[in-house]
This record gives sequence, C-alpha cells and structure tokens, in this order.
Amino acid sequence: MRRAGAMAAPEGSLRRRKAGVTDAGPGSPPAPGRGAVGCSAGLRAGTFWLTRIVLLRALASVYFVAFLVALHQNRQLIGDRGLLPCKLYLKSIRQYFHGRAGWDAWSYAPTVLWLLDWSDMNFNLDLLALLGLGVSSFVLITGCANMILMATLWGLYLSLVNVGQVWYSFGWESQLLETGFLGIFLCPLWTLSRLPEHTPMPHVVLWGFRWLIFRIMLGAGLVKIRGDQCWRDLSCMDFYYETQPVPSPLAYFLHWAPWWFHRLEVLNSHFLELLVPFFLFLGRRLRILHGVLQILFQVGLSLRGNLSFLSWLTIVPSLACFDDASLGFLFPSGPAGLKDRVLKLQKEDPTGAQPRPRYGCLVRRVANLLLGILVAWLSVPVVLNLLSSKQVMSTSFNSLRIVNTYGTFGSITRERTEVILQGTASPNASAPDAVWEDYEFKCKPGDPWRQPCLISPYHYRLDWLMWLAALQTYEHSEWIIHLAGKLLAGDAEALSLLAFNPFEGRAPPRWIRGEHWRYRFSLPGGKHAAEGKWWVRKRIGPYFPPLRLEDLRGYLREREWSA
Repeated sequence: MRRAGAMAAPEGSLRRRKAGVTDAGPGSPPAPGRGAVGCSAGLRAGTFWLTRIVLLRALASVYFVAFLVALHQNRQLIGDRGLLPCKLYLKSIRQYFHGRAGWDAWSYAPTVLWLLDWSDMNFNLDLLALLGLGVSSFVLITGCANMILMATLWGLYLSLVNVGQVWYSFGWESQLLETGFLGIFLCPLWTLSRLPEHTPMPHVVLWGFRWLIFRIMLGAGLVKIRGDQCWRDLSCMDFYYETQPVPSPLAYFLHWAPWWFHRLEVLNSHFLELLVPFFLFLGRRLRILHGVLQILFQVGLSLRGNLSFLSWLTIVPSLACFDDASLGFLFPSGPAGLKDRVLKLQKEDPTGAQPRPRYGCLVRRVANLLLGILVAWLSVPVVLNLLSSKQVMSTSFNSLRIVNTYGTFGSITRERTEVILQGTASPNASAPDAVWEDYEFKCKPGDPWRQPCLISPYHYRLDWLMWLAALQTYEHSEWIIHLAGKLLAGDAEALSLLAFNPFEGRAPPRWIRGEHWRYRFSLPGGKHAAEGKWWVRKRIGPYFPPLRLEDLRGYLREREWSA
C-alpha cells in the first residue's frame, strides 16, 4: 500500500502540471493568483468560456442597433403608409402563389408576419422591433443566453429582413442572420448562465465563426482583385473616400492624403483580405494575430465611413480567434469572479463532460452535429462562387440566409453624384422668380457647408438608397417618386426621415423636383474651404421634372400607395 501511494503522488502531480497547476513546496511563496486574490491569474489556453461571453455580448450589441434602426424607421419605410409597404409586398407574394399563404409563400419569404393580423402592420413591425430590443438588451447586459433566446432574436430579424425589400437589401443583413444563426448554438438549450459548466463552447460553432470570417474577408479580397482595375493598379483609394455611400469627417482628410499613402492603403487591404484569413489555420498565435488585425481593420473602416453596423458585425466572428487566456485581461480578477471560476473549470475536465449527460446536453450535441452537416452542405455553392471568375458578392442562396457570399466595393465610382430634392410654393414651377428650397437628409451630403456625419454603427436606410438612386435613373427607384408625393402632402412620417424641412411651419410645397448634382470635397486651404464649405457642387441637370400632388394621384393609386 505504501508503494502504491508513493506512485500515486507523482501521477497526481503530473496531472496537475498538465492542467497548469504547480505544486508549492514547503516554504515556497504562494503561487500567482492564489490566496486572498483568488486563482484567476493563470488562465490556460484552449478553453473558450470567456470567449463565449464576449461573443454573445458583441452579437447582442449589433442586434440591439439593428432592432433600434428598425423601430425608428420601419413605419416610414415599410409600414402601412410607408414608401414600400410590406403589406403590399406580402400580398404580391400570396398572389404569385395563387392567393395562398401556404408553404410556398412561407419558404419564399419566411416571416412571422404571415401569422399576424395585417390590419395594423405598424403595430406588428413595432412589436417585432421592441421584442428584439428587449431580448438583445438582456443578453448584452447579462452576457448569458440560451438557444431559445438566440433563436428568438434570429427569427425576429429574419422576419423583418424578408419583408424589408430594397431597404433591407444590404449585405450586412444576411451577414447578421448568418452570425446570429451560429449564435444560437453557442448556448445551452434552456439554462441561463454566463458559465454553464456542463456546456462548454462547441468546437463546431467555434469553427463556424472562423469559417464565416474567412469567407467574409477572402470574398471581399477576391471580388476586388477580379473587379475594378483600380484595385489592381492600387489607385482605388484615390476615389473611395469621396464617392463612398455616406462619408465621415475623417474621410475628408484622408481623401487629400498623399498618393503613396493611398497605394499603401490598397496594399494593406489586399494583405488583410487575401493573405491574413489563412492565418486561421496556422496555429493559435497566428490565429490570435488574425483576430487582432481584423478588429483593428474593422475599427478603422468604421471611422472612415458610415457602413452601418457592418464593421462592428464583422468583428463578432473575429472574436472566435481568441481563447480564455487571450481574453482574460477584459475581466476583473478577484475571488468568485469570472476568471476565478473559469480557472476552476480548467482544473476539472476541460470538456465539462458528466458521467451521466443531461437530456439538454444530448439534444445540444445532436444539434451541433446537424449544424456542422448543414453548414458544410450550404457552403458548397458559396465555395464554388468564391472560386468562380464570375464571383457574385453579397448573395444568399436560400431564404433563411444561413450561409451566404460576401464582398464589398468590387467597383469604385470615380465621381460622386447626389439627388437633391427641392420644393417651391410658387404656383408656376417654370417661372423665373420661383424660389426652390432644398430638403436636407440626415447624413448624406447636401448642403455644402454641412460637415459629414459619423453615425456608425447606426444606419439611415433612406440616405443609403439615395446614394444608389443617384447612380441610376428615377425609373429604377420608383420609391423616390412616392417620397416626392409624401413631401407634397406634408406627410409627417416621411418628413421624420429628413433632417430639415424648408417648409416647416408653412403649407407644403406646390411642386417638388429632383436635381442631379456632382459633388467633390473642397480643397483644404482653397477658396471654398476658406468659406467653410466641405463640398463643392455643380449641377448636372434634372433628375426628375417638377411634380404636383395632382400629377401623382393616378400613379400612386395604381400602386396602392398613399400620399
């Protein structure tokens, strides 16, 4: 018995050393992290308890912003009297499928709105947004969730995206849904705990996030190399800052940076999008380096322009590059703190396995297996798209948007054009003395003296669509004529989307017209900059002719739109 005991001690000591725990000999000083300060100092690499908390909070923060945007803008854009009412959109889908809201309609546009009363769609849209805000706030504050809560967030946002039409047509909507779908499987089935000790981070979900950030970055890099010539001759940044959808104040100064700085920016972009993604598969240290570089890159992008919550959303899967040891600095030390509890979990079986698994754990293991199979299957067309010389960016191959293609700014416009909406109270629009006054949008360029805004991660959907409309004719963006009709009628909901109504406190204008202008940044130190102008603009011509409300009534009635 004495011999057996003598052999057991070294084995126990060896096992503790492998777990990162050292034995203190007689008279030895206390090990770091022991004693009154707790045992939180020496977190071991390879576990992801803290990573899950950071991931959940980051994802919840993006959901919160997305639902906040929905609450503030859905009524005006897709509500009962919106620019493109979602009720009419759902009716057209039902009509296409022969008047039935059955499986075909559901599969084409999965949304819980099929189940709700359409008599007050504004209430339905607000309800979905408020529920999303409530659930995301809980996850953001507490740092814990279960599969039910995360599935609720995903289902609510899917319901909005699938009726949002052009207002929700941006690539980050699908990216949020794919990220949010993976987030469902981060959590226990129904337990609410920041450290659910029997439910460690599933590796299939961890690699799901890494696979997502790999495709996002590589897709963005490939679409650039295959797209505009300026990405290959390194000149795209000569134009990007001035012509991007909604420039920031920093964009003004970066636009005037030296030519060699712009060349370095493009080279840096190619490095981060085409080479760095492969660091994910080259070991822990390079994986952490990948995460750091991508986070810094995305923060820089968010400061250079208002890309909605895209950059902040792209940070979320990058967090899967970090383990507990690399994220421990984000959490305070102390007895009974999260780091202290994680270290205790690390001393135990790091897999958190139990002799007799619970029912919820078994369900979750099956769910993780099915998730891996589903992501692999849905990735086939996405990978084929990545390898194709005719790569398509920001596309979903299924209405659930679980695995998608990504890529941004494959081509860069060389000149910036804007549509400026103007109104006049003159009874004769063609009279030489008619005074035309400009409507100002929340963030898009208009008044040359107004400083560019910085609102990211918030998002003004109408401002983005106005940028796209300026690149086409009004026939491609019929909603802009509907907007003109609402301005003629003095519609309060539509006016809430704007920053300045020149007819505030007076009767609505008698005429509205769209004017096409070319914009460029004023030269620092030049005449226009000295006058306080951020922009210099020159009129191109009419975008759409002067219109009266009487001229539009038949047009609006034909489309069942309200003025």
